[in-house]
Amino acid sequence: MPSVLVVEDDPSIRQSLIEVLAEQGYAVRSAADGFGALREVTQAPVDAVVLDLGLPDLDGGDALRMIRGISSVPVLVATARDDESEIISILNAGADDYLVKPFSGGQLLARLAAVLRRTAGTAPAAAGTAGPAPAQTGDPLRPTVVGELAVDPGARTAHLAGRELRLTRREFDLLAFLAHHTGRVVSKRRLLTEVWREPYVDDQTVDVHLSSLRRKLGERAAAPRYLLTVRGVGIKLVAPR
Repeated sequence: MPSVLVVEDDPSIRQSLIEVLAEQGYAVRSAADGFGALREVTQAPVDAVVLDLGLPDLDGGDALRMIRGISSVPVLVATARDDESEIISILNAGADDYLVKPFSGGQLLARLAAVLRRTAGTAPAAAGTAGPAPAQTGDPLRPTVVGELAVDPGARTAHLAGRELRLTRREFDLLAFLAHHTGRVVSKRRLLTEVWREPYVDDQTVDVHLSSLRRKLGERAAAPRYLLTVRGVGIKLVAPR
């Protein structure tokens, strides 16, 4: 089974998380603060990190950025902070997913398993190819140009007006999937199923990533350019008029 590093300063919560994960066969290590987490990550690789944000020595967001500076290990953030701007900041810093406390052991296990599936092997490159609709055609790894936006799934790069966009893994997977379906409306449920591969995750996950993606594309939901919301149906990528 995969190895997981639990970073949590509260001893009782840390022990509960360790027990939940260990019961499922995960090899669990733990740290009570940010610098301890960095030491664990550098000393021996792990398959995933469950990271609390309220750490005694470092803000969890800073710890996440430092982890990202030395490792691409999947990070599932566990936080009591539910402010949208905070969540966007966490995702932009490189988190693969987040959980808002309090959460059940079952939800933790489901989210962790989903993160590990998405980040294993070639999962990111394959995200746009799972379960294609009958109308879908073409190579999902073929570069797509929409207006001044160029998306290259094979190279995992996106450029807007010649400037490379700094996207998180999930933001890029989302953009690449929409680019492969340019001009077609894609429902949030389909995005959760085929990009996140978790149809039971709540729609807020998509909303948060779309909000962050819009900001990086230089637009707002109230004044869209590339990401057009079709109310009650879904979202589609279009060329600006």
